[in-house]
Amino acid sequence: MDRDEAQQVLEAALLCAGRPLTLAELTALFDGALPGAEVQAALQALQRAWDGRGLALVQVAGGWRFQTRPHVHPFLERLNPEKPPRYSRAVLETLAVIAYRQPVTRGDIEAIRGVTVGTPILRQLEERGWIEVVGHRDTAGRPALYATTRQFLDDLGLASLASLPALEADADPTPELPGLAAADPLSETTT
Repeated sequence: MDRDEAQQVLEAALLCAGRPLTLAELTALFDGALPGAEVQAALQALQRAWDGRGLALVQVAGGWRFQTRPHVHPFLERLNPEKPPRYSRAVLETLAVIAYRQPVTRGDIEAIRGVTVGTPILRQLEERGWIEVVGHRDTAGRPALYATTRQFLDDLGLASLASLPALEADADPTPELPGLAAADPLSETTT
């Protein structure tokens, strides 16, 4: 099989998939006819072939996927005028603490934020699939330890936690996480 044909197979699989596909899954498409290194090279060539187009082939934590480029979002929003969910400052602060300090307990989050973390905030992040309980701290009460999920990385278009923006010592404790917008504080409801 030549590289052009391999790219066509990969392109079709990725465009039809409803989720990121791992290198192992993409290699399995060729039933041993192409080794992983050649599939990786074909993916990189396909990525270059899509430069300058409305879609981009990107590698995220869950594997490879096509996603729209930011400059086409205003046009696509006209097809589906539904507004994406907006998150309160409390939700974003809690998510940022978990993302940058994981694994953390609810008490750790409250100590960093300086306010009580309501159960609905943690529940909202869990239901979104962005955080999960990864264990329990070996202290009195055995509090749950929270960490971000692969879904969090995939939804924000990050390959790993190392891709998060760097924190500066005197920076706002809630950095802008890629792909997330805070709710307008004037229209915010209590969470």
